[in-house]
Amino acid sequence: MPPIVAIVGRPNVGKSTLFNKLTRSRAALVDDQPGITRDRIYAGAVFEGRDLTLVDTGGLDSISEDPLLRQMSNQADTAINEAAAVILVTDAREGLLPADRDVAERLRIKNKNIFIAANKIDGPELEHLMWDFYSLGMEKVFPVSALHGYGITSLVEEIAKTLPDAEGIEPQERRISAAIIGKPNVGKSSLINRILEDERLIVSELPGTTRDSVDISIKSQGTEFIFIDTAGIRKKGRVKDKIEKFSVAKALESIGRCDIAVIVIDAEEGVSEQDARIASLAASDGKGVIVAVNKWDLIDGKKDQIKRLKDSLSFQLRFVSFAPSIFLSAMTGKGVRKIFYLLSSLYSEISTRISTASVNKAVEEIVSQHPPVHSGKGSLKISYATQAGIRPPTFVLFVNKPDLMTASYERYLINRLREQLKLPHSPIKIVAREKRK
Repeated sequence: MPPIVAIVGRPNVGKSTLFNKLTRSRAALVDDQPGITRDRIYAGAVFEGRDLTLVDTGGLDSISEDPLLRQMSNQADTAINEAAAVILVTDAREGLLPADRDVAERLRIKNKNIFIAANKIDGPELEHLMWDFYSLGMEKVFPVSALHGYGITSLVEEIAKTLPDAEGIEPQERRISAAIIGKPNVGKSSLINRILEDERLIVSELPGTTRDSVDISIKSQGTEFIFIDTAGIRKKGRVKDKIEKFSVAKALESIGRCDIAVIVIDAEEGVSEQDARIASLAASDGKGVIVAVNKWDLIDGKKDQIKRLKDSLSFQLRFVSFAPSIFLSAMTGKGVRKIFYLLSSLYSEISTRISTASVNKAVEEIVSQHPPVHSGKGSLKISYATQAGIRPPTFVLFVNKPDLMTASYERYLINRLREQLKLPHSPIKIVAREKRK
């Protein structure tokens, strides 16, 4: 695998801005509020033609008594231990602070290649601001502007020279990306930690401790599973501060880039209107959907409560009735391993390709059993059909007049195609196109 480069520093010096600049992404949240990055965030990058993995971390704070800040600091320590090189980011405008010295001392005992990025130096006229940082006893100090890109090239060139060769690349394997989504505090991070059996994500009883959408890779039986742990999706009216709004936006963005959305529901609370909205959002985006009912241990054996939950699932999630469900407990681990089987089988289903002959045979039979209703504009006539894409399975129907395809008849076709084509748990998309004369 590619070598790892960790980005560390005290809180609010521009680590995430530098991470985003180097990876050319917005994988990490950026704001002037300390403590925005809470988990380790991994992303690929290329330095001077060398592939590597960059890790963004929360701020290193050795004196804070805040348990969440202490956890964030421990996360950063783990990233440093994994890394072949470390970028220590400082704020040149604020100058050298005692907290910078504390971070430097923690790095010194790790025996790593350390590069100081004296940030917020926008041009040569400000380079004098970096000289104080040489007193940290590290020779490699670079004036940079993470925001504007000044000095980044020199930093990248020097880091690339020190990186070890990447380990042998394994043959390409199947990769399944799954976004873990749901309301705040339903156990999304706890579920991933149980799967991963690692403290990579910060788990807390306080809603909203996952601010970033975090990608986590795990391999099982020849398949790479990419789990995207997202900030909880709240109703818009409840989203107040700027960071919260950005996190919700990134959660929605995570749905957009996953193959399968795993919707985590609290077994005690049942299915809420917001859960239904999240499920509908994922399905309408053409994603495979798995309903994961967490905290099952809290209601196991309580027949009345179980019945209410199952009734709630059937009614509130009727628009994604095709989605498979799994009942599990992230706390005890019961049922958690089954998620790999569900992800693999659903991924295979939504990736299915069906011959044009089979599609046309199915459509012909479906239409013959329930022809389109005649309207004042005429009758819909389907000449032939073909599969145009996968994930989700997408079928193009060539018709006389596309505007005669009603929403109700489209739903009928989709439901019957699931049966006929043996795609019981897959979202299906239909596109009506006018047949050329």
